[in-house]
Amino acid sequence: MSENNLVISPRRGWVNIGIKELWRYREVIYFFVWRDIKVRYKQTLIGVLWALFQPLVAMLIFTVFFGRFARIPSADMPYPVFVYTGLVLWNYFSFVLTHASESMVSNSGIIQKIYFPRLAIPLSSCFIGMVDFAISFILLFGMMIYYRFLPSIEIIIYLPLLIGITMLASAGLGCFFAALNVKYRDVRYAVPFLIQMSLFLTPVIYPLSMLSEKYRWVLLLNPMSGVIETSRVLISGKGPIDWPALSISILVSILLFAWGVAYFRKTEDYFADII
Repeated sequence: MSENNLVISPRRGWVNIGIKELWRYREVIYFFVWRDIKVRYKQTLIGVLWALFQPLVAMLIFTVFFGRFARIPSADMPYPVFVYTGLVLWNYFSFVLTHASESMVSNSGIIQKIYFPRLAIPLSSCFIGMVDFAISFILLFGMMIYYRFLPSIEIIIYLPLLIGITMLASAGLGCFFAALNVKYRDVRYAVPFLIQMSLFLTPVIYPLSMLSEKYRWVLLLNPMSGVIETSRVLISGKGPIDWPALSISILVSILLFAWGVAYFRKTEDYFADII
């Protein structure tokens, strides 16, 4: 058999990500990432500043209505820093989930023409969203300087972990909805609504300490709860990390990723036929 021949063998196991195959087609992932980043900011009026506009405006609105009028506690942090810390991570999560869920349909032309691991399409959303996340995080450091906040040195160690947890959760859900969207096109309208509602089930505008122990466990099943609460501890430099909450976030994120990838792999064989 010629070395140039491509052998496509059946997948085995419940969850087979196909890391070797994804690595072999890493240039395809790079293409998707670079293409979508250029399209996202090409011919925009203020370019990358759009990455600051959404969380900044949301932070101002939440600060006025929830910080000043409702007087929601902010765990000994200035409320703008408190809510913006949550928004930076939440916006990254929501971007990856939204972009991944629409990725298969938006790339239907490529899927029908050439072979490559289909999982590369939704997973590339994790890297596309890092641009907005990095820009927003720079502004967060500017806010900390303005409010004279010195973050814990541990943030250097734990920030990659928090980003990794967010990636797993958003990519897993994104893969599930991406596969579902191929068959049911109205999924693209349901996902933004679900994300909007989920914002209020995530401690972005309020701390987990506001809830009684009776209901707190429900929010802890949201993987972003432990991530956001931990980020605030690291940013403020006050209080210990809530390891039980963070451990639940890690476990739930891994389960969501495994479930989403498993569903995607199970259904991807008919993508080219119905997309």
